[in-house]
Amino acid sequence: MALRMWASSTANALRISRTNLIAPSVSISRCFSTVLDGLKYASSHEWVKHEGSVATVGITDHAQDHLGEVVFVDLPETGGSVSQGSSFGAVESVKATSDINCPISGEIVEVNKKLTETPGLVNSSPYEDGWMIKVKPSSPSELESLMGSKEYTKFCEEEDSH
Repeated sequence: MALRMWASSTANALRISRTNLIAPSVSISRCFSTVLDGLKYASSHEWVKHEGSVATVGITDHAQDHLGEVVFVDLPETGGSVSQGSSFGAVESVKATSDINCPISGEIVEVNKKLTETPGLVNSSPYEDGWMIKVKPSSPSELESLMGSKEYTKFCEEEDSH
């Protein structure tokens, strides 16, 4: 009883409640990785957010969680081109180095230079500050071959159960 009262008063002091821990646009899988609605996901664990004429690409929360602490990110130069499913860079963590594959083909119009100085943004903010490249898609219809949030959550759960 005393422990429950302590936990309740601590939560109140920190202004924590169950309702504000999870935003309504966020799905959480059983493995507790965050999967955002409105993004498209590749089976190689990259996400893409298509807005107007630009698609932003990064690795998912699930991917960064499995990688561990990211210590280096190798990204391409602006102006190059990428093809769906092909590698465009690499992420080095304390556990391993992994290729990053592009979920959509197109021209690289921007690279997240912040990741050179602060590669840990991939861990702390994979969907916001930890984005990797912005692409002008050459075949926007490729997005249709990618998974939505529900499909990706199920995919991760099935992958983790093996």
